[in-house]
Amino acid sequence: GFYRNIILNNPKKRNALSLSMLQALKEDLLHDIKSKDLRVIIISAEGPVFCSGHDLKELSSEDDVKHHSQVFAVCAEVMTLIQKLPVPVIAKVNGLATAAGCQLVASCDIAVASEKSRFATPGVNIGLFCSTPAVALGRSLPRKVALEMLFTGEPLSAHEALMHGLVSKVVPEDKLEEETMRISQKICESSKSVLALGKATFYRQMAQDLDTAYKITSQVMVDNLTLRDGQEGIEAFIQKRKPVWSH
Repeated sequence: GFYRNIILNNPKKRNALSLSMLQALKEDLLHDIKSKDLRVIIISAEGPVFCSGHDLKELSSEDDVKHHSQVFAVCAEVMTLIQKLPVPVIAKVNGLATAAGCQLVASCDIAVASEKSRFATPGVNIGLFCSTPAVALGRSLPRKVALEMLFTGEPLSAHEALMHGLVSKVVPEDKLEEETMRISQKICESSKSVLALGKATFYRQMAQDLDTAYKITSQVMVDNLTLRDGQEGIEAFIQKRKPVWSH
């Protein structure tokens, strides 16, 4: 009960983020999110394409501005939701991730990719610049690397994505499941309440200047010590025993 596996499962459409797919993803991310048993969410996909981005058929009508606005609003909601959840979210990527699919990978807390995976923002090639994917991309990659991807549409290999910080690990395809579960199991050894506090604080302080970031995190360290699991962890360390988390 520690893991939730969310699988993008429309390989015939290259797991495109249609409005219905985005709404289902949001629902699955939020399902029973406060449960003590839920510790890690893993997002993976069926087929050779992890996610091809938005369903372009939904964006082809010139006069349906209301629908287009809804698609991008829900997409932004899902991407920001991932970082607001109290548990780590891992992207398990085995294939191509483009446009909003690349945005999804960049928005996750951790990303483990197989060696055959590739990452691109090719919207410029069809006249639709990847402006919303650029939000997540620009916060994960060095600016010049992100802009080259956005201006040219050319893909990064898995190892290039690792080198520039878009993914956390690159492994052979046959080791992808094993490595993802290894990371997940390690996360599950820690207190959910401590991880939730730490994750929320990390994203909050990243948006601040250095002095403000230290003020915020110094107070959070004090708050962390007031948590039951904060004291349990310290006592267990002093007593040279394994902690018993209450979460």
